[in-house]
Amino acid sequence: MRMRTLAPIILFVYDNPCHTEQTLEALSKNDLADQSTLYVVCDGYKKNESEEVIKNIRSVREICKKKQWAKEVIISEKETNEGKASSIINGVTRILEKYGNIIVLEDDLITSPGFLTYMNDALDLYASDEKVMHISSYWFPIKKSIQLLPEIFFCRFATSHGWATWKRAWAKLETDAYHLKKEIGYLSDGIKKFNIENSYPYLNQLEYNVIGKINTWAIKWYASIFLNNGLCLHPNISLVNKGMNTADSPALSGIRVDKISLEENITAVRLLKQLHKSIHRNFIDE
Repeated sequence: MRMRTLAPIILFVYDNPCHTEQTLEALSKNDLADQSTLYVVCDGYKKNESEEVIKNIRSVREICKKKQWAKEVIISEKETNEGKASSIINGVTRILEKYGNIIVLEDDLITSPGFLTYMNDALDLYASDEKVMHISSYWFPIKKSIQLLPEIFFCRFATSHGWATWKRAWAKLETDAYHLKKEIGYLSDGIKKFNIENSYPYLNQLEYNVIGKINTWAIKWYASIFLNNGLCLHPNISLVNKGMNTADSPALSGIRVDKISLEENITAVRLLKQLHKSIHRNFIDE
């Protein structure tokens, strides 16, 4: 019997020792952690960094080295600061060139024990479905999601709080925010749909990237998926806790991944639209 090849994990860290340790501890307790390869990317020092931040960066690097968090742990320590957006885009691209698929984490995510199983199952099952471009482990804390949504479903929206993809999908990433914004504007109802039925002005984030107000990556990835009519697979309950917020407690058990119809779940879009309008919050801030 041929052994299963698991997707590599990449974790991006910087200057938060407490969160980094909690993220690594939770990941190490995952069912497949002892069979997985973990890449840890430690961003470097900014110019005129304070002594406190320098101390925190060093502490983060010590934490990454202190245990065998997975079967194999490969740590990269940068001397200078690349910035989150560039670090994630370059890091994901590099690993995908070698392996073909990837699981991506940042240093403020607590994963459930079934997180890696869900991610690997989804990556395997939908590997050849070109329309499926992104696997999300996070779903918003929406009341009645479990009752109203199936265990897994597709949605146009890509969450960046614990996700996975393939080389074939990531090859469609467009990093030119001006081009993305222009192309969305050309589509019939493109802006309305990109903004989740006009429930939140996500297109503004592309504009902010154009004018240099922000430099982010996740909105560009979402826009790239959107323009390619891609789908993102989601669980109806999160497998990660974002930002150590107990309100987003992750599912304790795993999520079963089966083949489902390659179409967007209209109930998920309706729930997301209602959530956006009720709290007017921006969920893509990476």
